[in-house]
Amino acid sequence: MLSCRDEVLFLTNQLVNIESIVNSDGEKEISQAIYTLVSSFPYFIKNPTFVTKQKTIDDEQERYNVIAFVKGTKKKSDKTVILMGHMDTVGIDDFNQLKDKACYPEELMKALKTEDLPPMVENHLNSGDYLFGRGVLDMKSGVASHLYLLKYYSEHPEELEGNLLLVVECDEEDGSHGILSALKELKSLKDEHHFDYVAAINSDFVSPRYEGDVNRYIYKGTVGKLLPSFFITGAETHVGSCFEGIDPNFIAAELTKQISYNPELCNEAFGETTVPPVSLKQMDLKPTYTVQTALSAYVYYNFFIHSWSPKDVLSLLKEQAEIAFDNALKEFKSKYQQFSQASNQPYFEFPWKPRVFTYEEMNQLLIEEYGYEYVNHMSEFKEKLLLDTELDTRMFAARVVEEAWKWMSDRSPAIILFYSSLYSPRIEVTGKNEKEENLIHSLEQAITDIQPDYDYPIATRNFFPYISDMSFVALSDDEDGINAVSNNNPSWGTKHYVNYQDIRDINVPVINIGPYGFDAHKQYERMELKYSLEIVPNLTNNVIQNLLVSN
Repeated sequence: MLSCRDEVLFLTNQLVNIESIVNSDGEKEISQAIYTLVSSFPYFIKNPTFVTKQKTIDDEQERYNVIAFVKGTKKKSDKTVILMGHMDTVGIDDFNQLKDKACYPEELMKALKTEDLPPMVENHLNSGDYLFGRGVLDMKSGVASHLYLLKYYSEHPEELEGNLLLVVECDEEDGSHGILSALKELKSLKDEHHFDYVAAINSDFVSPRYEGDVNRYIYKGTVGKLLPSFFITGAETHVGSCFEGIDPNFIAAELTKQISYNPELCNEAFGETTVPPVSLKQMDLKPTYTVQTALSAYVYYNFFIHSWSPKDVLSLLKEQAEIAFDNALKEFKSKYQQFSQASNQPYFEFPWKPRVFTYEEMNQLLIEEYGYEYVNHMSEFKEKLLLDTELDTRMFAARVVEEAWKWMSDRSPAIILFYSSLYSPRIEVTGKNEKEENLIHSLEQAITDIQPDYDYPIATRNFFPYISDMSFVALSDDEDGINAVSNNNPSWGTKHYVNYQDIRDINVPVINIGPYGFDAHKQYERMELKYSLEIVPNLTNNVIQNLLVSN
């Protein structure tokens, strides 16, 4: 066992003290700090080209990745293990009056002792077994573990057969510009140094799956995440004559009722099941107050996948939208009939039928009807829309759909289904090829070796359950699945673009061995010291050694 606790704790505190909130100047500051630290190691003073501060590509923010590698001298080998982790964090507003202490664990924990805390949080605080603060769990202690191993092997290259490459990336908490940019550098290094990437080890946080769960999990592969979005049009009317039209918010409410928390939309694979989708935004698109009902509404949902492709999800959700639309019209009819009877007014049949299109279907209809005129107009519209820097990719996509809708000959109520954000691909590591088999075997051996030194069970599962940059080092989807994303994202190629070929060029199996704790992204974020500072580095090191040893 490596005696690493004190050094990993020191590095963790050093990183946490830098407020590196995503999309802030703190990302630049921490990348410079990490680059300066690594560059100061004697190995990198001797080999300065082996460490790089890489500016992100096609990014509205100025920020950087840090990439460094050590070449082992134990035996010449091209085998290379990638260590990866992100340096950015979510914001600190949730710390409220303790906001100024959020990045200073010792000060924060001292202040928390005077607060009224939930029982478990209070117990953890008083136990001395946990470190509190923004980023301690997600995931600066994981990055510290990787930095420790990089430093160790820079000092002991004779113990390393093959190569160790570290990627500390920015922007994991938002758009993943960091890892997507790093892929190009990884490919360049692969070509220049003949690196054979055999595995990647991420070190993002792990937590209990349910109350009372004592397992410390290691994940093979990761969940995929989509943001299916719906532009919903109604029939505008004055609110004093409400049954002469239909409010798109009414349809949107029925859609959310149909989709949110729906167990039928959980994806099971290898005995593991995703959580169901849930609404992340529901709004109408009226710019100001009027006494007219809205012309359109916009909703989107978080959607996790294990084995379904983006194409599968479109098919499933189009069916769900049709059910919701039909239910909304039935409910509308029932309420209209009840009102007509109560008010002694006549009831008139309405002309609307459920209509659901994917963006690709609507776009193709309009291309066929208007040709170049439509295509040219939409291209110019997107270029102008890019000037509005306040629009994120989700609202950008909605505005594009809204504009395209104006070209429809039949503008009776409809639902348009599309994707409006980054697709984080699912990854399966099941032993389907030699690299996956070796990684699984190396991990199992590492757990067997390390478990006797830790009191709680170390268990493996197939899918890391949170969004992470693990999604961007391998690809389980085929071309049809990826095309379903690009063809149905209205911002594709302008506001948003991912070169999935870059991922295929690296295509390395990935696991997650990360710090253990509670309340990531919350005020009481904390990590368990022994597992995070001792077990994680040693498990990771054991896997590295198992992977790189000659057969």
